[in-house]
Amino acid sequence: MVYEKILCPYCKSDKVVKYGKNSTGKQRMMRKNPECKHKTFQLEYRNNASKPGTKEKVIDMAMNGSGTRDTGRVLKISPNTVTAVLKKQKNLSNQLIENT
Repeated sequence: MVYEKILCPYCKSDKVVKYGKNSTGKQRMMRKNPECKHKTFQLEYRNNASKPGTKEKVIDMAMNGSGTRDTGRVLKISPNTVTAVLKKQKNLSNQLIENT
């Protein structure tokens, strides 16, 4: 029997437990670290756009001048998903500016 140490992809804590399965049968995990802002995560993702860190990569690539088709090709996600992430980021930025 092989023991695999599972870490939370957000806080890198090893305090995680199994938390059931999603609709496609992939194992879900729940973190037990109260400082982490994310409650659950998965070990495997069906969609590349759902993986942790993908949205940050999209924003970084856009800030460095990559187009939506190029970003989608590199990250293996749809160009429509890239556009949606960037639109949401723009809306969040506008809300922050209006609130200050």
